[in-house]
Amino acid sequence: MPEHKSLSPHAPWVEVTTTPEDWDSADPGLLTSMFSQMVLIRSFEKYVLELAGAGLIHGPAHSSIGQEGAAVGSGLALIPGDTVNGSHRGHHQFLAKTLQHVAPEGIDPTAPISVEVQGLMLRTLAEIAGLDRGFSHGRGGSMHLQWNEAGAIGTNAIVGGGVPLAAGSAFAHQHAGTENIAVTYFGDGASNIGSTLETFNLAAAWHLPLCFFIENNLYAVSTHIDEVTADSRLSGRGPGFGLAAWKVDGMDPLAVYLASMEAAAYMREGHGATVIEADTYRYFHQNGPFPGSAFRYRSKEEESSWRSRDPIELVASHLARRGVLSEDQATAFVIAADAVMAGLGDVLLEPKPDGKPGERRIKPSEWPDPAFVDVGIRGDLSEFEGATFSDRDSYAGGIEQMKVIDAVAVVMGRRMEMDPRIVVLGEDVHRLNGGTNGATKGLRDLYPARVLGTPISENAFTGLAGGMALDGRFRPVIEFMYADFMWVAADQLFNQIAKARHMFGGKDPVPVVLRSKVAIGTGYGSQHSMDPAGIFATSAGWRIVAPSNPFDYVGLMNSALRCDDPVLVIESVDLYNSTGDGPAGDLDYCLPVGKAAVKNTGAKGTIITYGTMTNFVMEAVKELDADVDVIDLRWLDRASLDWETISASVKKTNVVLIAEQGAVGTSYGGWLADEIQRRLFDWLDAPIERVTGSVASPSISKVLERAAFAQAPEVVAKLRQMLGA
Repeated sequence: MPEHKSLSPHAPWVEVTTTPEDWDSADPGLLTSMFSQMVLIRSFEKYVLELAGAGLIHGPAHSSIGQEGAAVGSGLALIPGDTVNGSHRGHHQFLAKTLQHVAPEGIDPTAPISVEVQGLMLRTLAEIAGLDRGFSHGRGGSMHLQWNEAGAIGTNAIVGGGVPLAAGSAFAHQHAGTENIAVTYFGDGASNIGSTLETFNLAAAWHLPLCFFIENNLYAVSTHIDEVTADSRLSGRGPGFGLAAWKVDGMDPLAVYLASMEAAAYMREGHGATVIEADTYRYFHQNGPFPGSAFRYRSKEEESSWRSRDPIELVASHLARRGVLSEDQATAFVIAADAVMAGLGDVLLEPKPDGKPGERRIKPSEWPDPAFVDVGIRGDLSEFEGATFSDRDSYAGGIEQMKVIDAVAVVMGRRMEMDPRIVVLGEDVHRLNGGTNGATKGLRDLYPARVLGTPISENAFTGLAGGMALDGRFRPVIEFMYADFMWVAADQLFNQIAKARHMFGGKDPVPVVLRSKVAIGTGYGSQHSMDPAGIFATSAGWRIVAPSNPFDYVGLMNSALRCDDPVLVIESVDLYNSTGDGPAGDLDYCLPVGKAAVKNTGAKGTIITYGTMTNFVMEAVKELDADVDVIDLRWLDRASLDWETISASVKKTNVVLIAEQGAVGTSYGGWLADEIQRRLFDWLDAPIERVTGSVASPSISKVLERAAFAQAPEVVAKLRQMLGA
């Protein structure tokens, strides 16, 4: 018989409960602040539900009534500089953090509610109602609440989507040398999300000061936790990743506070990330003013049982027992909070013209200007003020022959030398003499704390980079080994990083650079060979560059690392070992955002291309001695296209060919052709032609792979057809 030895996790896992002595010894100011914050949050939430019931909230109203104790108890354990984010049900978390900011000395329930507190409640209510005076001018609404100055870095509508971003905030705290921590709030549903579990692992491996705070309210919409999880003690997942974990009754704010203080001390002492699970309960359905029992997935008996342990009543009873706050005083504060909310509503609402008695509407002056709809998708590029711009024909330094892959490493080294905010993250970037292709060659030795090999977890480290960028203290550079991996991290790339600036009001920079390579022609097959340009071009927020030679790579990367918008840099294995003109001296020049390169001039046609396909196009043009313009776009996103150069060429030649390597289904040229015909239809003498790959992604077979993508022969064939050559 084999021997069996019981194993236990390295990290501790404990349950914290309060004793009568804890309540007796708790500071009266702490308890009155707990009570006051919870009452204000509940009054706020009741009023939001009232507005929603009257049709005055456009979109969902995810009430946190019943869960106030978890947010307030944990929030009171935080200090200035700590940061929090949360989920779609995040009003209470946002208010708990921001009330601490506007009332750092606490809120006395026997005193009038301050102007600062009322101002916070008004701006939050306005944001939830989609109004201009809200924190994000109404763009964020109920599910995307952010006030960076208060340490509330953004709630999130994607279940689990904000967890990796909070890791980025924790990373920034850690590497800035502060004692601050980050807390990410999420529910039982998000505990099963891959991005959450990936971030558990990454935060544990890197000892980040990040608290994963699970509000276990038993239901993901209407699905009970026992239906989807074998062990509903979700804090048990922490030790599985090496994370210290606490389990606590979320209806007991003092217990939550004590557990949070222990976890915060653990993190501030440098021991790494933690998990807190607070068992709590939302009194209402997922969205709106009705209880879950109205939808028959919960019983009235269950709801009544949880309501009997209400966190506000619990704290009020101990305050009365200790003679700190009488029942009459507690009741008076509840009445005052409700009156404040009604008064704030009067600021935003007015009687509805020709409406029924008591019917109201949002004051027209409170709505944002419709012209604001697209403002702030990207920045205004003011960060380029003072930049040195050079192109190949104006570069004053020497030129030498250089491999593209060497240009990648040399410019990144120069930028890291000049800008200590740059941190490189990716799989194997710290090993193999510069990663799998040598792009970070020598950089780990020079900057060991800034070239970070990550776990294989694109969602986690991409989101972490997004959080670092939003924090403002770092400029992360992400490396994806292959562009196909963007699908793994799609939420962080497209829902989070791409939308963050616009969603939160259009003002906050998101300086992320994503480097990724296209491996067409290498035998890596369908899941390692895609060109991502066509997909990224559909995502407002990203800028896209595609260098075709060493000189352009240096200038475009300099621009990408100066830009305050997220920038995708598309590289190609085809190009890495190719040799071309590169800078021998000055490595600090930028190529202007939105400036294409004219690689050949002619009169009979315009070929528009980018990246490695530029060189294949030039081969075809040289073979045919074709009398055509060749435009290397360099900048591919909608906001950065060089329409001046494109328009001048099309108006001259009247014939257009768009050439790219990748599959037709994810083609970049499809939307570009549509845009050209809309803008320049009167100058076109023929339909726009295209050279692309096949319908299918490249296969492993060398013959089938070559048949699936385009190079010079396909361009030659199309030019012969178009020009009659």
